[in-house]
Amino acid sequence: MNELVVVQIGREALKAALYVAGPALIVSMVVGLSISLFQVVTSLQDQTVAFVPKVLAVMTVIVLAFPWMVKILTQFTAKMFTEFNEVTRMLI
Repeated sequence: MNELVVVQIGREALKAALYVAGPALIVSMVVGLSISLFQVVTSLQDQTVAFVPKVLAVMTVIVLAFPWMVKILTQFTAKMFTEFNEVTRMLI
C-alpha cells in the first residue's frame, strides 16, 4: 500500500477528531480558567467548585454542536468507506 495514502487517512482522522472534540475542549478550558481565576480572587480553595460549571458548559456545547459533530463524523465515515475500495484495489 502506498504510504502517502495511509498518511492522508491518518491526517483526515486526526482532523475529524479535532473538529469533533475541539469545541468541548475549548469551552472546558475557558470555563476552568475563569473558575480558577474566581477561586484565586475569592480565596475559595474547594476542588468541587469548578466541576459542576465545567460539566454544564461542556454538556451545553455538546448538545448545541451535536448535529454538526454527527455531520463531520458521517462525512468522514462515508469517505473512509469509499476510499476503502480504492485502497484494497491497489493491493490486488
